Amino acid sequence: MSDLGGSGIVLASNSASRKAMLEAAGIAFEAEGAAVDERALEAEMKGAEPAEIAQALAAAKAAAVSAARPDALVLGSDSLVEVDGRRFDKPVSRDNAAEHLRFFSGKVMTLHSAAGLARGGQITWVGSDFARLRVRDLSEDFIAAYLDAEWPAVSYCVGVFRIEGPGVQLFESIAGDQFTVLGMPLLQVIDALRGEGALAS
Repeated sequence: MSDLGGSGIVLASNSASRKAMLEAAGIAFEAEGAAVDERALEAEMKGAEPAEIAQALAAAKAAAVSAARPDALVLGSDSLVEVDGRRFDKPVSRDNAAEHLRFFSGKVMTLHSAAGLARGGQITWVGSDFARLRVRDLSEDFIAAYLDAEWPAVSYCVGVFRIEGPGVQLFESIAGDQFTVLGMPLLQVIDALRGEGALAS
């Protein structure tokens, strides 16, 4: 991957975009998916702010992998979408994805991305950021063609889009950090990794 640092870092995710971000930044890591019941944790936090929920999910993923990898520095991350006061999870089916896109049409999407670090099963750092994405008016023909091209890849994506792919066509404008939109507040993560001694300063 690179010699810029990162020995002993484990990414608690199999997300292709998060892996790509770390690789592009020259950070060496292993990836291991986290077994976390995200819906149960969200239910426990009913009424909490979206940013708090995203942070709790990121921390839970880091802690879950860290419990089995106590000698590693584990990075967990999560993203959450809010539109008109409603939280949206990843779509469970193509029909559900189409429903989400119809609801998003013509509205502003707030995307919260969070990250957490854990070592020895204990959380050592949590951070988050958000971006606002204005969705253009989407026709039924566009939604159908978009899902023909992007399903099932976007079934793994909160917000039903990959900004690095055709998902960019959903939006009129984007305000926020590009890394946050991709699913992780990377600059905060890099600073935290330096603070943990995992990257050279």
